[in-house]
Amino acid sequence: MTRTFFVGGNFKLNPATSAARDSLVESLNKADLDSNTTVVIAPPTIYLIPVQAAVRKDVKVAAQNCYVKESGAFTGETSPRQLIDAGISWVILGHSERRTLFHETSEDVAQKTRVAIDTGLSVILCIGETLAEREAGKTKEVCETQLKAVVALLKEEDWSKVVIAYEPVWAIGTGKVATTQQAQDAHADVRSFIASAVSANVANNIQILYGGSVTAANCKELAKQQDVDGFLVGGASLKPEFADIINARK
Repeated sequence: MTRTFFVGGNFKLNPATSAARDSLVESLNKADLDSNTTVVIAPPTIYLIPVQAAVRKDVKVAAQNCYVKESGAFTGETSPRQLIDAGISWVILGHSERRTLFHETSEDVAQKTRVAIDTGLSVILCIGETLAEREAGKTKEVCETQLKAVVALLKEEDWSKVVIAYEPVWAIGTGKVATTQQAQDAHADVRSFIASAVSANVANNIQILYGGSVTAANCKELAKQQDVDGFLVGGASLKPEFADIINARK
């Protein structure tokens, strides 16, 4: 089964100024990118609309989060309906920073995923274990638990709107990275779980991304793994090497 390579860039709370934002977009616009790779970037909410207007049309734009309500008295939140109205087609949900810093549960993430898909958004769904969970041999269990909440709320056809990003929490922003075998094993386990919990067809078609200190130096070897269908890139998405990561299979 040949799945389209997919690279997401999660800018997190960066860059800090509009000038730096424009420089980042200009660099991406000038880069020679693999036309066979789907590219989605996620700037901070305040920059979504200007980035959407300025970035090249073969690069899609994602929000880093959204709420479960269309409108109402929910200070500080952004609704999926507002994202669609602004022309934003993707959203990242369940990132480890949302789970750990903002205490979102797997059930919260599942509900957001359900509402986002119903509204018309595509979802980059993040899962992954902490260092303590990895060392306790619970990687598979943790990933499955995080996915089960979503499986309970989605129909089989909904999974065509989902990309899964496996992000070992211990490797995000730490400079540590899972070995190619660790990444492949985790991805294979996720695909096996989706096959049993949803269907073999969904498992064969769904893209599973690796996210955890991906760089130009390690991306090519990771990209060779059978079940690694791309990356969700953090810090390196703010650097010129992001183009090299996008081109990992070129």
